[in-house]
Amino acid sequence: MPDDEGAVTTLTAEECWSRLREEQFGRLAVAAGGELDIYPINYTVDGEAIVFRTAPGTKLVELTVNGSVAFEIDGYTDADAWSVVAKGRAARIERQSEIDAAEALPLTPWIPTLKYTFVRIDVTQVNGRHFARTAEPDRW
Repeated sequence: MPDDEGAVTTLTAEECWSRLREEQFGRLAVAAGGELDIYPINYTVDGEAIVFRTAPGTKLVELTVNGSVAFEIDGYTDADAWSVVAKGRAARIERQSEIDAAEALPLTPWIPTLKYTFVRIDVTQVNGRHFARTAEPDRW
C-alpha cells in the first residue's frame, strides 16, 4: 500500500520472506535485564524460521533470559531501499535430530570461531517497507 506520493510501500509477508531468504546477514535485537543489545549475525531461513549459529557468551545468555527478539535486514540501490523486521521467540536448538537438521542448512560462520550452538527464531510477525529513492532535491 503506497503512501500519498508512492515513495513508501508496505511489503507483503511473501515479499518479506523472499527478502529474508535472499540475504545472509542481519541484526538481532534482544532485551534482557532492562538492557537492549543488537548483534550482527549471519543466518539462514528454514521454513518460516530464522536459524543462526553462536558461541557461548552474552548473546546466548540474553536469549535464555528473554527469548522475545526482533531481527532486521535491509538493503539499497541507487533506485530504491528496503527494510524487513521479523519478530518472534528465539530458543537454543537442543534435540539431536534438530541439531542434525540445522547442520545440513547452508549456514557457515563468517569468522573462524567455534560456534557449535544453533538458535532458531520462530517468527510470529514479519513486516517490511520498500522506499523509492529520488534524486536529492535542489538546495537553495
